[in-house]
Amino acid sequence: MQDNLEFLQWTKRFWDQYYPGGDYDAIARRKGSGAPTAGGPPVAAARTSGAGPARRGTTPTGTAAAAVRPARTPGAGASSVLTQENTQLKETVTGLERERDFYFSKLRDIELLLQQAVEADPEIEKDEDGLVKRIQAILYSTEEGFEIPAEAEDGAQEDLETF
Repeated sequence: MQDNLEFLQWTKRFWDQYYPGGDYDAIARRKGSGAPTAGGPPVAAARTSGAGPARRGTTPTGTAAAAVRPARTPGAGASSVLTQENTQLKETVTGLERERDFYFSKLRDIELLLQQAVEADPEIEKDEDGLVKRIQAILYSTEEGFEIPAEAEDGAQEDLETF
């Protein structure tokens, strides 16, 4: 679902960026590509001679789209602003990753302490309303729709790529 949405957003952006406006002349496009035409030139003249406003939602011609392209390229000033923003976002991500790792290590330490306590006294885990059971419930709880990744045969988790 997300991929479809992203594709539609990309398609709209591409259309908005390269559509020159104006009527679509199918006959002229066919003549330019060498494809056989269904009608003769009088049909093309009848279709393109309308004095009405330009219709939206038509396919652009190749030459007009190429003429629009150079006018929309960003300048050097925009590039430096984007570079600064990119650098700032990378620093933010680095800080967030450090914070994530910090809290993960705290939770892992708590988990190890609980495991050591259960190994030392297995009876504390059998009490359903005990502190150990409640802490384990918090540590191992998941959100709605979250799936625990499958583990590889050697016990290590596989590197999964998402697209």
